[in-house]
Amino acid sequence: MTVKTILCFGEMLLRLNPPEGELLMQGNTLTVRPGGAEANVAVSLARFGAPTAAATVLPDNALGYGVRDELRKHGVDTSGVEFRPGRMGLYFMTPGAVRRPADVLYDRAGSAFVQHVDTAFDWPALLEGVEWLHVSGVTPAVGPTGTRAAIQAVDAAAKAGVKVSFDGNFRGKLWGEWAGDPPKTLGHMLSTASIAFADERDFALVLGKTFVSDDPHERRRMAALAAFEAFPKLERICCTLRVQESVADQALSAVMLTRDGEVHADPIHLTGVIDRVGGGDAFASGVLFGVWSGWSDEEALAFGLAAAGLKHSVHGDFNLFTAAEVRAAMDADGFDIKR
Repeated sequence: MTVKTILCFGEMLLRLNPPEGELLMQGNTLTVRPGGAEANVAVSLARFGAPTAAATVLPDNALGYGVRDELRKHGVDTSGVEFRPGRMGLYFMTPGAVRRPADVLYDRAGSAFVQHVDTAFDWPALLEGVEWLHVSGVTPAVGPTGTRAAIQAVDAAAKAGVKVSFDGNFRGKLWGEWAGDPPKTLGHMLSTASIAFADERDFALVLGKTFVSDDPHERRRMAALAAFEAFPKLERICCTLRVQESVADQALSAVMLTRDGEVHADPIHLTGVIDRVGGGDAFASGVLFGVWSGWSDEEALAFGLAAAGLKHSVHGDFNLFTAAEVRAAMDADGFDIKR
């Protein structure tokens, strides 16, 4: 039997950040790393052992080819990467510390992706041999071309019988730069999805409803009930719940809601967080890997939460751990030095 691919579609960026403990432009050093929500998922899935491909548009220059090569290094199939004229999208991240949260500044207007993404792909051809298409709310937020491309992708997947994995990833800063329609666009994407990585805030935006309760778990149940009613294709809703004592001391738990009930993953305590960016993508990749592998919902959720926890221990957007290393992290006695 042919093993089918997971295809991740979205813009790749270069992330630039000052050293820990410095504000942007305080010093004279910036570290450069590749990233992007969907690429983060692709790298993580490939490192877990799933056949994974990326579809994106990169600039036809040294930066674009260098970013493409970073995907290849981790085992991602890059035959779906297109090169076009334009610039590389950037984002600057000032790391948080103590009681000061991290802050992101986007510089991606006019990137090669933004300019060409709606005309770059033959989606029926690209989706051949694909079982899952992973997309997020970032792509439509970048502008009209991103919105068109996101709709093209999920509609082509629905027509081809490819299952859609959708991560809400609402980016208010990006949507605020143009006259887009987030509820309509994200609602359309959700209508094609089998699994959604989203919480009550995402569904409140899309459905125009409010979910009021002092209990965050009850808010999620209320939102899930409304979402399952609104989106007949939707089978699973997954999200994390983060409790923060400070930037470096946090607890992370997770829940998966289905039409038949819900499963929970108990909190993991993250003391001395190195970098939380990409943690949600690591969670999504872990859960999606479990679903793709045919695991139980409980196992897939626990694996996703463990992957998210590990991501907090390394710099950069990418989750660099194998499935075996995630399994080891799920072991409560797994903190001894490995010799």
